[in-house]
Amino acid sequence: MVNRFMRAVATAPANIALIKYWGKKDARLRLPANNSISINLSDITTTTAVEFLNELSDDMISIDNETVTGDEKTRISAHLDRIRRMAGIHLRAKVESKNNFPKGTGLASSASGFAALSLAASTSAGLTLSEKELSILARLGSGSACRSIPSGIVEWKAGTSDNSSYAYSLFPANYWNIRDVIAIVGDELKKVSSTEGHAAVKSSPLYKVRIREMPQKLRQIKAAIRNRDFSEFGEICEAEALNMHAVMMTSKPALIYWMPTTLRVMHQIIDWRSSGLESYFTIDAGPNVHALCVADDALKLAGRLSLIEGVRKVIVNLPTDGATLVEGTDLMDY
Repeated sequence: MVNRFMRAVATAPANIALIKYWGKKDARLRLPANNSISINLSDITTTTAVEFLNELSDDMISIDNETVTGDEKTRISAHLDRIRRMAGIHLRAKVESKNNFPKGTGLASSASGFAALSLAASTSAGLTLSEKELSILARLGSGSACRSIPSGIVEWKAGTSDNSSYAYSLFPANYWNIRDVIAIVGDELKKVSSTEGHAAVKSSPLYKVRIREMPQKLRQIKAAIRNRDFSEFGEICEAEALNMHAVMMTSKPALIYWMPTTLRVMHQIIDWRSSGLESYFTIDAGPNVHALCVADDALKLAGRLSLIEGVRKVIVNLPTDGATLVEGTDLMDY
């Protein structure tokens, strides 16, 4: 029997959560405890190529030119199995993935990675999925990956079932001329993964209060974005980041992702704001700091961040489109 499949290549952005996802109501389906809102980022991306091949007896997976083994391979192969079941195929896949930023450091590499994998692999397998279907599929690989499928400013609906938990675009990428300026302060793999952190969240005495306040927080930030009220928007984002990290720090075991330079950057952003350079920080599950600002202040802010002791690199991002198919070669016989 001749199988006809194409090599497909997709690229997907990482995203920064403005209203965070921390804690799950269903770990197997990766259903979050609350809705979250994020921005897709233009300059931290993953590009992934997938081919399903007759001659393979096992999935061949590489990330950043290194062969993937162990638990990481098991997780990726399990995601490929979902796609194989959907397509009714049994072929193993060759997967090559590359990030233009360090993975496993709190910059949402699993989000961009599983979003790109979901689009490339489903296309290679001959599936044509809607944006909602792709978002649901990506979520099963990594929760926040569902937010890297739609474009621009995105909301992930927590839902109550597999089919009702997905992300959609709240506002297009060009809706608001703001920037996300990342100060990279550490590129080592996290000692405690986000998955482990999610599992410990209910041990924090602050967790129930956090969840109770979520509906109001979501309403407030949507209004701030709709009105392009940057000061209100920034204050909500900064307070939300501190809230999530307070939950992390009061979990058992305590999760402290910040490094000395993380605190140094946070304090500088607050000081600069009081002297007229308005920006606000947000931080995901890692040490690196995202500084949110209006477009006109981005270069000035990036220059100042780059001079802080311990900052290794600065990346300026625009809001951008979600996962995109960048290559689908002619069908080939194998």
